[in-house]
Amino acid sequence: MGAVLTHIPTHILYLHGFRSSPLSTKAQMVGRWLAEHRPQIHFWCPQLPPSPRQAMQMVLDGITAWPVETMAVMGSSLGGFYAGVVAERIGCPAVVLNPAVDPARDLARHIGEQTTWQKPEEHFYFRAEFVDELRAMTPLTLTRPERYAAVIAKGDELLDWDEMSVRHAGAHTLLLEGSDHALSDFDQQLPFVLRFLHLIP
Repeated sequence: MGAVLTHIPTHILYLHGFRSSPLSTKAQMVGRWLAEHRPQIHFWCPQLPPSPRQAMQMVLDGITAWPVETMAVMGSSLGGFYAGVVAERIGCPAVVLNPAVDPARDLARHIGEQTTWQKPEEHFYFRAEFVDELRAMTPLTLTRPERYAAVIAKGDELLDWDEMSVRHAGAHTLLLEGSDHALSDFDQQLPFVLRFLHLIP
């Protein structure tokens, strides 16, 4: 089941990471490129609620009418994990950027009050039950890894690059020797993403 993109997508969903927002540098960079070069593509980067269950329901409700065969999902970190969940549930291609592999394990130590990176004055509470919600939606394997493109940085200071590589074995992978979790040099990786999405030759 599921599509591998063979032409320009009509719809692109971008899912931000933990403590992030639609103001993330990568989301903004993708949105700006699309607005300038492919304005006909419907681009949606929602503000995700802290609850993984609510976030996934919001996303799935928001893309109900989207054509699976001409859409793609992108995500970074926790958003990369969510992108994998979406791709496995509906069968669309996915681009994952330093994707979380086991966020239930990794975020268990972040229970409590949090702030967002882009607006530190904004607070939210990450509840213990959110860890269980993540555990309940964890995809154990990628059914069609060729449907995925992964950008993985060995210099990621938060997530294990080797674990990311193993989970995404068989995907179209760009393995970076350095960089960091935020992919601060994402402008250099953007062409890889755009080529996978058939947006540039």
